[in-house]
Amino acid sequence: MDVLGETFKALSDETRLRIMALLLENDELCVCDFVGALGETQSKVSRHLRYLYHAGLIKDRREGLWMHYRISPDLTPEQTIIVQALSEAFREEQKQKLRDALEEWRARKEAPCAPRGADAASCGEV
Repeated sequence: MDVLGETFKALSDETRLRIMALLLENDELCVCDFVGALGETQSKVSRHLRYLYHAGLIKDRREGLWMHYRISPDLTPEQTIIVQALSEAFREEQKQKLRDALEEWRARKEAPCAPRGADAASCGEV
């Protein structure tokens, strides 16, 4: 397998770049955190996470029903250089926008549930 080619293919999508940006600033995130912060569906986020996983850029672990993801500790030397460059390439306003979206999601997730009949998102469920 061409590690460089697979790595660049995996990073060629805006959603996957945003996922990487979130992971570069957070040790580990749950799928629901990506869904809330990115405003994407769970199936779309999961599909993009699998792509990054198969490229060797991220690792996962299961906790109950949820999968948690982090930057892989087993990056090849080439991937390490690319991920470091990616970290530096994100503009501060891009990182801040993602930080704000994640923080807003976490606040909603931890808020008490709305009255009966409200949608599941108001209870932090996805």
